[in-house]
Formats: sequence, structure tokens, C-alpha cells
Amino acid sequence: MTIANAYPVTQTIRTIGILGGGQLGMMLAQAAMPLGYQCVFLEDSADCPAGLYGRVFSSEQLDAFIEAADVFTLEFENTPTATVEQLANLSKSGSKQGMFPPTIALDIAQDRLKEKQMFNTLDIATVPFISISSEVELQQACDELGLPIVLKTSRGGYDGKGQFVIKTNSDIKAAWLELKDAVTGTGSLTQTPAPLIAEGFIHFSRELSIIAARGQNGQVRCYDLVENHHHQGILAKTQAPAVGTSHLFQQATDAITKVMNHLGYVGVMALELFVTKDTRGNDTLLTNEIAPRVHNSGHWSIEGAVTSQFENHIRAVVNLPLGDTDNVHPAIMLNVLGQYPDISAVLNIDGVHYHSYHKAERDDRKIAHITLMPNDVADLEPALAKLVAILPNKVGLDKKVAPISNPTTAEVNSTTTEVETDDKNLKNSVHDSVNDSSEQKFAKPTNIKAEKAKK
Repeated sequence: MTIANAYPVTQTIRTIGILGGGQLGMMLAQAAMPLGYQCVFLEDSADCPAGLYGRVFSSEQLDAFIEAADVFTLEFENTPTATVEQLANLSKSGSKQGMFPPTIALDIAQDRLKEKQMFNTLDIATVPFISISSEVELQQACDELGLPIVLKTSRGGYDGKGQFVIKTNSDIKAAWLELKDAVTGTGSLTQTPAPLIAEGFIHFSRELSIIAARGQNGQVRCYDLVENHHHQGILAKTQAPAVGTSHLFQQATDAITKVMNHLGYVGVMALELFVTKDTRGNDTLLTNEIAPRVHNSGHWSIEGAVTSQFENHIRAVVNLPLGDTDNVHPAIMLNVLGQYPDISAVLNIDGVHYHSYHKAERDDRKIAHITLMPNDVADLEPALAKLVAILPNKVGLDKKVAPISNPTTAEVNSTTTEVETDDKNLKNSVHDSVNDSSEQKFAKPTNIKAEKAKK
């Protein structure tokens, strides 16, 4: 059966090529379908979640993937920049409609040092940091930043690898021996030679993120700030909007808008933030990292916003006007890790929206998410308690956490890892701070070496 005039004659984009076929690619395809677009995927796992919504090409079929699509985007930032550059060049030649986001965004996101240097260039506050290329420089950094510090590879690293918490001077040599091969690009940490990065220790009270979309015409629309909670390094819960953060919203929107404009970004981006105190004791934000893609902390927007992050990303990629990002109802999003719950029991809770990723069960694997949006906001916490009670993996939400007043060894060792597409997205973010509401240790987060060079 042939369907005539399936697309408007003015529509030059019919198929979107997505690099990656995990749950993010799947949800992008779900958002594209009502707008009239098909998706194809470049993914080496034939049974990937996105395969339910379009043809999957392996990396050996790159030419066929390119031929099948009119415009390109991605679902995870560790996509090889050479592939992204190849697709971007096709748009420059006029044979394709574009590659979004731009290569520079991936180059920055894949390098923690470049990322923090960019933030400082844009006058966006971060933790203090120093580039490290030798054991001598590491000793100097420990003296200047004060202990404890977190030493990381600037590239690669995941699931606690590629990082070392230095608590005392006796840890310095061990930290250098463990991570020094990354400087030369030898060993298993990273194949790209790059300096290490030493990050200062800070106190923070909350973890937030903000998601924004930028169109090809430069328009930026921001979603509400949300609060994130992690369990064993994986995002467990997001609350949207983050309660009591209206006084920080402008700072967050200014920061992400600066970054997107600086990069000439097109699509959806997430910016991860810490709430800390300035020298006057007022709340302020420190920027942790960008994610140049749709993000786990924005999944609530499917039901909770006028236009979801996924639809707005598709709109940006195909050059349609961006949609309203307003929150339509307070929501809590939970990740389902490792084992599926009884779906009947889950859906028996009013206000629940269930999203399966069609993945096999595996320890700590993100296999679904659940968004809670009961009609009465007062029912949000009771509904959360009911839901947590029936989850096989309660992601730590069944435990009451006492307020932290002083750093401890366990707290210094805490880490956060975002693994959006299982083993492929290996971007690691260390919690180089203690979950504490006291005044931050460093009054003016900055690149110490850069400041010395200015002087």
C-alpha cells in the first residue's frame, strides 16, 4: 500500500538520524513521531530500546545510516567527535540538513579541564581547580587548594574509575601512581593524552540541574530548576520544580544561556549545579558540568511540562519553533534500577506514569522510570512512599538520612556517576564535596593557575 503526500511539500526533513539507540534515543523517537518525523539509529546493539521505533544501523553501516537520514543528532556525549564532525561537514556541503549539537559541545563535555576553563571564561563559578601534569604539580595543588581534594582524569573515567580522593599528604604518591598514565594516554583510563585535574573540596546543601533548549535561531527556553538525589552514584530521584529555589533561577538560566550561546548550541542541554554559600552566607550556585543532550533529570517533563525536553530537542533539530517549557504540575521522577516492579501495583497508585525501556534486568541498570503527578500536590509525598514500598530496588529512598554537620571519610568518598545509556556514556562526575549546609570552603571558585598568569 502506497501512501501519497505523507509529508508536506515544504518539509525537507523527513528522517532524523540519532547516534545511539538507548532509552534516550527511544524517547526522542517517541517525541518525533507525533510531529511527523521518523528516526533511524546508529547503534551496535541490535536489540536496543530505540529499535522499537526505527531501523538500527551498526557502526559498520555508517554510510547506510547517513544515506537514510536528512539531519542528525545524538543521545550521549561520548560519541566520537570524528563521527560528529563528519556529519557536520555533510551539512556544510549541502547534502544534509545539519548535525546538532555542534562538535565543539562534545569536545568540551568530554574534557573536564576544558569544561571548567570554559565556565571560568564565561564568568560562571566552579569549584577551584588546577591542571596537573606531574607529581610535583600535584603536591603544589594540594598545598594551594588544601586537603582534601579530588584528583581526576580530565578525560574518560566512569563508575568510580579515573578519580582519587586525596585526604592526607600520604595519599599524594598513591594518587599520582594510580592516575598518571592518563597524562600520557597509556593504560586503560583514556587513550587521549590529557592533564589530570585537581578539584577543591566544597560544602554544598543541594544538587540541582537546569535543562534548556536552544533553537537554530538562537532562541533559548529554560525549564524549572529541579533537585536531584543519587544512590550509589546513579540518579535515583528528581523533584520538579526544586522547592525553594526561585531566588536561584535567574543565576541558573544566565549560566546555561551563556554556555549555549558561546557554543552556538542547538538542541537540549543540561547543566548540573551545586547549591552552596557565598562569602556573605547567601545561597549561590557552583557549576559542575554540562550534558550536551537530553538528560535523565528532565524525564519528568514528558508529563510535567507543556513541552517535553524530548519534543523540544526534536523541534530544535528540525528547525521548528521551540515549545513552552512551563511546569504544568509538580512531579517526582524515580529511576527503576535493575529489576522491574509489579506494574499493576505501580499503576494502582493515582498519578503514576510508567515508562519501560524494554531492557533486560541487570544490577543497577536503568530499565525504566516512573513519574508521580497526583492531582493534589499534598498527595505527592504519600504517593512516593507507596511507590518506594513496592520497588524491588528502593534506590535508598526508604532510608531517612540525618543532616550532615561535618565531613567524614565515607562522605569524602561519595561519588556521582551519570550513565544514561549504560556502558556507552561514561561521563563521570565526582561529588568533590560533603552534603553540608555550612559556608563553602572557597569564597571565589576559580582556575588558580589562570589567575596567577593574569597577575
